[in-house]
Amino acid sequence: MSTALVARPAPGTQVTREPAGGSPAARQRGLKRLTGLRHTSPGRLQLILGGLLTLAVLAGLVAGITGSATSSGTSDLGGRAQPLLVQAETIYSALADADTTAAQAFLAGGLEPAVLTTRYNEDLDRATTALTSAARLTPDGSEAAAAVRVLSSGVARYAALVATAKADNRQGLPVGSSYLSAASELNRQTLLPQAQGLFRLAQREVDAGYAGARSTGWTVLFAVLLLSLIAALVLAQRYLSRATRRTFNVPLVGATALTVLLALGSMFVLAGQQSHLGTAADTGSTPTAQLAEARILALRERGDEALTLAAHGSGGAYEQDFKDTDESLTRALENRYLPDATRTDHRQYVGAHQQVRGLDDAGDYESAVKVAIGDTTSRRFGSLTNGIGSVLDERKAAFTEEIDAAGRGLGVLTVLGPLVAVAICVLAVSGIRARLAEYR
Repeated sequence: MSTALVARPAPGTQVTREPAGGSPAARQRGLKRLTGLRHTSPGRLQLILGGLLTLAVLAGLVAGITGSATSSGTSDLGGRAQPLLVQAETIYSALADADTTAAQAFLAGGLEPAVLTTRYNEDLDRATTALTSAARLTPDGSEAAAAVRVLSSGVARYAALVATAKADNRQGLPVGSSYLSAASELNRQTLLPQAQGLFRLAQREVDAGYAGARSTGWTVLFAVLLLSLIAALVLAQRYLSRATRRTFNVPLVGATALTVLLALGSMFVLAGQQSHLGTAADTGSTPTAQLAEARILALRERGDEALTLAAHGSGGAYEQDFKDTDESLTRALENRYLPDATRTDHRQYVGAHQQVRGLDDAGDYESAVKVAIGDTTSRRFGSLTNGIGSVLDERKAAFTEEIDAAGRGLGVLTVLGPLVAVAICVLAVSGIRARLAEYR
């Protein structure tokens, strides 16, 4: 077996180790060699190739990131943020309608009308189903998830109080109204504020979703890199034309054409996405939120009316809330998507409410209750809420359609952008290497 002799420093000799990044002198020599390339024709070609490859690689990388970010943001907006807004509105409207229906059923006395009982049960089912869906759409530990938990436990307590109020009312026990008031208090002071808070959080998530879908920072950087790459390719060809007396460098012309096509294709996809996102906001999510608010206000009015009667002369606070809510609802019904018929329905319902108040204030409680829960008033109110709901469904559909359109092509950009950048790099190397070979 052979052995190698290794020179060892003499005893007492100090060993000097170079830093991991090289000595300052070595770094200076490397920088000098790099800057020295610009003084020779082959060196300048190497610098040009390095610049083109750097820009092409960066453009390809950012193309993939931009496509991924915009696609992910658009999917999250359409698949989570906006559905959470819809579920929050459903929770609020179902709970508000349940409260109104329970109060109307209580006013009927004795055994509640089957239609009201069915509607109340359907409202609770809708609220429970929407809460289950909302729970899947909210991240653990978030403020929205906490609101969903409070609502889930509160709905069960609310249903128990209403059930007790109904049982006492059927037996003619005055305490039933106390249980109904407690249930309504729980609904209005805890459940509905939590549902409204969830609705506001969902609105903020929708706004943030639009920002994430647009990914403005990545889009701008991608555009700057593409423009820089096109400019660099044109300048490189201009330099080669003057230095080699050849008009065209075919590989570089091909690289330029590919870059322009990538720029035009990306611009088409991203501009289309931005346009559809703008339309989704203007004709979808914004009016959806406004119409949801209008339906919430309408349900609040109906609840105030029933609770004022159920309070038997001590419901002044509910009537004042009706008046305040009516002012807000009148403004909300000016939404450009609502037909005039909806505003007419509201005016007719308010007229019926004034008739109810006139009878009750005159001491004719039974007649006031008959008008309040009668077919005419119920039909007018149902026409109002159905009109709002119909337009609300149209705006939801418009949002979904625009979001689906906004997502088209983004996946292609994510994959195709980097691949085109690789092709540009190959063509750039081919075009410059052919000129470098002439100097050997």
